[in-house]
Order: sequence, then structure tokens, then C-alpha cells
Amino acid sequence: CGTAQVDDIKLKKCTACYLVRYCGVKCQREHRPHHKRACKKRAAELRDELLFKQPEGTHLGDCPICMIPMPLDFQKYATSSCCSKRICNGCSCANQMREEANQLQHSCPFCRK
Repeated sequence: CGTAQVDDIKLKKCTACYLVRYCGVKCQREHRPHHKRACKKRAAELRDELLFKQPEGTHLGDCPICMIPMPLDFQKYATSSCCSKRICNGCSCANQMREEANQLQHSCPFCRK
């Protein structure tokens, strides 16, 4: 409708794509046929961006088993003495559970020595 946002009129964003603003439900319904294709495309882009966003890396690198960035807290990873690899606690715990379930001797999660 061409209404500008001023102090007494707050425009509402399209909740799917966040690209278009409307002064009310009536304007939104009238504009929907023109906006629908671009809205669906942008909503899919936003969804893909959220789904495939990579986690932030750290100076410690990634866990060599699960490839998740290593936590900065040194208590949340272990360093193996046999291969000197830093392994996250999740992979260490998974290895320990595997060993207990199969009644195996303790081994390094990375090199299995």
C-alpha cells in the first residue's frame, strides 16, 4: 500500500522470508499472490543456510574422529599418549562404551593401540 514506517505505524515483517513489511493483514493478503514465489525461494534459502551452517572452528582444530571443532575447555577433550591426538570427550566416551559392550581391553579411540 506504500505506507511508510513511522512512530504510530509499526510495519510487520513477513514471517517466512523477512524481506517484505506490511501495515496490516489486509495488505498482506492482497500482496500475497505477487510475493508468494519470491517468499518461498527466500524461505528455502534461509532454511538451507540454517541447516548447513558449519560450526565455528577453534585454534585447537577438529576432533580427528568426528570432525567437530575441539572445545576451548581443556577438560572437554583428552590427549592420547600413544599417537598424541586430541580426542573430544564424546568420541572418548563412545570408545569406552564400545569397549565395555564388547568386553575389549582399553585402547586409543584414534589408533586403537
